[in-house]
Amino acid sequence: MSALSIRTAVKNDAATILYFIRELAVYEKAEHEVLATEQTIAESIFTEGSHVNALICELEGKAIGIAIYFYNYSTWLAKPGLYLEDLYVSQEYRGKGAGKLLLQKMAQIALDKGCGRFEWSCLDWNIPSRDFYESIGAVSQDEWVGYRMSGKTLVDFAAGK
Repeated sequence: MSALSIRTAVKNDAATILYFIRELAVYEKAEHEVLATEQTIAESIFTEGSHVNALICELEGKAIGIAIYFYNYSTWLAKPGLYLEDLYVSQEYRGKGAGKLLLQKMAQIALDKGCGRFEWSCLDWNIPSRDFYESIGAVSQDEWVGYRMSGKTLVDFAAGK
């Protein structure tokens, strides 16, 4: 069996994380939306007080994927939750267990931190990922509709416009 391993990302991994973010954006046909830089990743993930965490999956010492997550809160459970923002494994390494290993590591982190939930979102067209998630027991939350406010809309709304 190949030597897959998961480790906590460190500040020196900012370029690696950005590489995978861009690869994910290309996969999702949204590369033009990536505004992150090595500097902004280093500042937003690896500074004191950051609420964002990252894992690196390696195959025999080579980075092949990432997971970026943070904690949220469930009022109904009165417990924290772990929210997976992005999980990505380079296409040529899929099917080797990296995605499952990253998810298992985050599930263990969630349990260790007393989380009542481990959640993430997946694009509706990403059938391979959705099939994979369902194969490991995850349940889609189809009754929920996500909303987002960003850019000028966010600024205007905050200003009362």
